Amino acid sequence: MASNATIFKATVQIADMDRHYYEDHALTLARHPSETDERMMVRLLAFVLHAHEALSFGRGLSSEEEPALWQKDLTGAIDLWIEVGQPDEKTIRQACGRAKQVCIYAYGGRGAEQWWGKNLTTLERLNNLAVMNLPLDGGRALATLAQPSMQLQCTIQEGQIWMGDGTNTAHIELTIFKGASTPFGQ
Repeated sequence: MASNATIFKATVQIADMDRHYYEDHALTLARHPSETDERMMVRLLAFVLHAHEALSFGRGLSSEEEPALWQKDLTGAIDLWIEVGQPDEKTIRQACGRAKQVCIYAYGGRGAEQWWGKNLTTLERLNNLAVMNLPLDGGRALATLAQPSMQLQCTIQEGQIWMGDGTNTAHIELTIFKGASTPFGQ
């Protein structure tokens, strides 16, 4: 975990009807001093959408060599590399060379759309890359759920995502900027 990081604990009940994945996860998130609640919660959302026993948080902002999340196989090979935000094109190309599948979760409204427009031509050629965009209101709604200790429920059905804490609920529908030509697991 990053030094001087703020530690958040989250218990997340996941009901992903699209993947037929129904599990509870007790997670520890280290929020880097320069990280916002929104970015941290987008990392948590990415975990939920790809939840697996081998998926773990990387050092993220405190290390350029590790992604926000990753999943490795038993040999140490990287099956899945997940970035959050608007990584530079060189970082994405390197990740695509190191991992079987790379997923980017962009957020930030117009800034994310401009980032995608600027990088579209280069990134479209990467077959193992998928890029999703979290609408501005979805990111803000997720940020309101951030607490040092969180009890969250997440339901995913037909691409619709609902994450709540019993009092507040964020409804999210991601926009797919680019789907991977070679889906994960193939």
